[in-house]
Amino acid sequence: MPAVMIKFFFSFFFLAFCFNSFSQIQDSSSAKIVVHSDYRLQLLGKRISEINTNILKSQARTAKGYRLMVLNTNDRAYALKVRSELLQRFPDQKPYMWYANPYIKLKFGNFRTKEEADDYRHQISQMLDGANIYLLSETIEVKPDKDFNPDEMFK
Repeated sequence: MPAVMIKFFFSFFFLAFCFNSFSQIQDSSSAKIVVHSDYRLQLLGKRISEINTNILKSQARTAKGYRLMVLNTNDRAYALKVRSELLQRFPDQKPYMWYANPYIKLKFGNFRTKEEADDYRHQISQMLDGANIYLLSETIEVKPDKDFNPDEMFK
């Protein structure tokens, strides 16, 4: 019998403790919290956001696109001549020149679409008296647009 009484006592104590252990009382009146902050914090946050956006804009990003293989030659003087002509005629695009033993290779442009690359390919082919210009699928450098949204980079 004492074991039953001990169980009863602990059960009664446990139930009594549970009913009286509310730490918060629901109040029907609405309590408001007022935060006093310096107005300069908001200005500082906006300025930091602008600085971070400008930093992200200035960094070159990469994307899938196209480049033109303009030249593959042993003649360094001719390669430099073609490169300078491309720079003068198309200042908005970038030529890429490197030496791969024994050839000097010259690629041109950062094009997002094939159509854009084809327009340049025909113009460069005419400039080089009908030379074969090849379209290559590559990772290109992309400059951010004016309507650049940095949040879209991390989605």
